[in-house]
Amino acid sequence: MDKVIFRNVTELQSNSDKSFFKEKVDIYIKLVAAAVKKYDLQKPQIRQDLCIDEMVGMGLIHHCEDADVLKNFLKKKVYEQFMMAVAYVLENEELLRPFVRQLSNAERMIEQNNEKNRDAFTLVDLFCGAGGLSLGFRQTGFKTLLANDFDSMCIETYKYNHPEIPSSHIICGDIRELSQHIGQYVSEDVDVVIGGPPCQGFSSANKHHRVIDDPRNELYKYFLMSVSKLIPKIVIMENVKGMLKVADQVVEDYENIVVKKDGKSYSYCVSYQLLNSADFSVAQSRERLIFIAIRNDISGTLAIRPKDVFHMISEDNANKERYILRNVLEGLRELEPPHTMNVGEVDTEEGGRKIDANPYTGGENGYLQLINQNREIPLVYNHKARYCSLLNYEIYSRMAQGDDATSECIADIMPYAHRNDKFKDKYFRLYEDRPCRTITAHLRSDCHSHIHPTQARALTPREAARTQSFPDDYLFLGPYLKTYIQIGNAVPVVMARGIAQAIRHILEQAGDSNEDS
Repeated sequence: MDKVIFRNVTELQSNSDKSFFKEKVDIYIKLVAAAVKKYDLQKPQIRQDLCIDEMVGMGLIHHCEDADVLKNFLKKKVYEQFMMAVAYVLENEELLRPFVRQLSNAERMIEQNNEKNRDAFTLVDLFCGAGGLSLGFRQTGFKTLLANDFDSMCIETYKYNHPEIPSSHIICGDIRELSQHIGQYVSEDVDVVIGGPPCQGFSSANKHHRVIDDPRNELYKYFLMSVSKLIPKIVIMENVKGMLKVADQVVEDYENIVVKKDGKSYSYCVSYQLLNSADFSVAQSRERLIFIAIRNDISGTLAIRPKDVFHMISEDNANKERYILRNVLEGLRELEPPHTMNVGEVDTEEGGRKIDANPYTGGENGYLQLINQNREIPLVYNHKARYCSLLNYEIYSRMAQGDDATSECIADIMPYAHRNDKFKDKYFRLYEDRPCRTITAHLRSDCHSHIHPTQARALTPREAARTQSFPDDYLFLGPYLKTYIQIGNAVPVVMARGIAQAIRHILEQAGDSNEDS
């Protein structure tokens, strides 16, 4: 079975596989517990035979004889909690099944075989991360054929949240190897390739030292190699603002791609532009350098250049609603940060839970309606306060919105006061009446730069994810602090959606043109 979320417990080998298996069982238990609490459900009768049949369908075990193996692996207490959670689902099918559908191999296969996905425009996402770009394109009607990243945490998050994609086509691995046999995973024509290859060497690039020749940019080189093998109609590549200094070199690299296939010669025209997520109605000021490459037959037939696409994106998103941090935070309950270290995985009433009832009802404000696509989402994920020392708690409490490390109100207790020339922005209390400052992967180390505007704590992963315009039911897997990396590295979903809409329009025009000819 290549469409699974669970690998059978008898087949687990690596510590990583075992860890993620246990985490997904824990997620199932927590999903059901939060829903049971929200809807005040009565304790069910446990029918072990039916529960074990359910576990077979989910993919945890092959047959009833494996139940003891599962029990020994999970340990008695967790196994009994899991059995109870399954019993709740079986007794409250209509109410609870939607919450756990993504954790069932059988349910995922139904979704992947859904006819409505057959004629969608196709997508390959390289360096997919947690899936922000993919999700924006998916929300615009695209079908992902292949996603790849080297980070196992990102891949597990991606896999959980994209049940429509067979797990065998969500690859945790090195693109240097994948690019050599990428055709084994993608057998149909690819409309769009998207991705953000890391480029560590651009800062030292110059006319004598090209980006593509720098060993530190090897992953970028293999991204281009994958493009040359897939020959997509359009390529969307995103990267940090700092890549602007070598952007013209990147243009040349794309223009050097020439591929012959079926008697035709394919090449690309390319352009780039700095886009800000705030212009797409994301409640965050975040600049990303976007490259758009269009295959020569498409640009020739439609008489369209990448610069025209950027103009289209700008026109489509002109005068859109602007949102602020207050819109992001609305509907999330107040939390008190823990003052004891190493409790990130512990759920509490005061500090929050990995999965909890969502006070949001669907009508709080336009921003939440935008990111949740007008859905009422009963549960909220990853809304947990991170550890805060008593010293930092005092610092946070004293600071006003807009204060940084140089504020007089904390001068007597600021531990980095002697290095304010370098650490000025290490502490910053966010403004609630402005777009949030850029969410970054650095939040894993500390969140002093993103202090909640009205509570004495840092932003939670959920608040950061909302700022990145992820919907409330997008769950980030892995250790607590590593969820900040996944969120910080992502492309804002609504920004991706805005780009995808323009790309879809071009592909529809190209399809109409082919039909006319």
